[in-house]
Amino acid sequence: MARRNVVSALNLALDREMARNERIVLLGEDVGGEGGVFRVTEGLQEKYGAQRVVDTPLAEAGIVGTALGLALGGMLPVPEIQFEGFLYPALNQLCNHIARYRTRTRGGRPVQLVLRCPWGGGIHAPEHHSDAPEALLAHTPGLTVVTPSSPYDAKGLLTAALRHPDPVVFCEPKRIYRAVKQEVPEEDYLVPIGKAAVVREGRDATVVAWGALVREALGAADLLAEEGVSAEVVDLRTLAPLDGETVAASVRKTGRLVVAHEAPRTCGLGAELAARVAEDCLTDLLAPVVRVTGFDTVVPLAKLEHHYLPDAKRIAAGVRRAVRF
Repeated sequence: MARRNVVSALNLALDREMARNERIVLLGEDVGGEGGVFRVTEGLQEKYGAQRVVDTPLAEAGIVGTALGLALGGMLPVPEIQFEGFLYPALNQLCNHIARYRTRTRGGRPVQLVLRCPWGGGIHAPEHHSDAPEALLAHTPGLTVVTPSSPYDAKGLLTAALRHPDPVVFCEPKRIYRAVKQEVPEEDYLVPIGKAAVVREGRDATVVAWGALVREALGAADLLAEEGVSAEVVDLRTLAPLDGETVAASVRKTGRLVVAHEAPRTCGLGAELAARVAEDCLTDLLAPVVRVTGFDTVVPLAKLEHHYLPDAKRIAAGVRRAVRF
C-alpha cells in the first residue's frame, strides 16, 4: 500500500471520483495548468481536460456563484478557494444561496457541491492566509463542514463529501498538507460525515481537536503520559453537524474536557462544545471546561505565529489545569 501525504491523498480522491462521476467539475484559480496553489489538483486537467478542470479569474464570488449555477444545471462542481482568508467575498453566494436552496425549493433543488479551501496557519504566510473561520460556516444552517487530520481521513472524507447530497465545505489544514505520510488504500472507502473518532484512548481528560491540532493534541497526550496523566483525544472530523454523542461519551468517561482550536477564543467552536457538555453531562464534570485557542486578535505575521497557534505544550498545560482543579 502506498504511503501518501494529505496533498497526494486528496488528489487520489478527486481522481477516483472524477473517473466514477462525469458530473464532477473542478474550478478555481490555477487549479488547471498549475495544479492549484498547493498542487492538490496537479495532473487532473491533463487527464480530464480543460472542460472539467477549469482555471478561473481571481474572483471568489464569481467562482462560487458559477459553481452554484453548475450545480443547479445538474453538475457536481468542486470550487477551490486558494486561502480561507479569500472566502469572504464568496459568502453571499455560499450562505445566502447555496446553503438555502434545499429549504428555498421545499427540497426540490438541493445543491450538491464541495467547496475546497486550504485552512488555518502554520506556514508563515502573509495576512489573509492563516485564518480559521470554521465557526462562521458551522453556524450557517444548510452547510456541512468537514476537516481531515491525516492522509487516510483526507481521502475518505473527500470521497464521502463528493457523494453527499448537500453542500459541503471541505477545510484542508495547510500545515499538514505535506507534514506526514501514511498508508492510504487505493481502493474505494469512505470516512463517514458526522462521525468523530477517538484517536487515542485515555481516562483522566478528554481533548477535543480537529484539523492540524489533532497532531498537537496527540503530542500533548504523549507529554502528559510521562507524568502519569492519561488523555483521551477525540478528532471531530465533521464540524457541522457536530458528533455530540462521541464527545459526551468521552467526557462521561474522563470527567474533564479540554478543547483546542486555532480560531480566536470568543465565539469559537470550543464555546459550542462547552455549552453542549454543560447541557448533556454537567454532573459528570470534575472540573470546568478548558479552552486552548488562538487569541482574539488578527493572526500575527510569521515571527509571532508560533505564539498564536496552540501547540502540544499549551494543550498539555490546559489538561494539567483541568486535572488539578
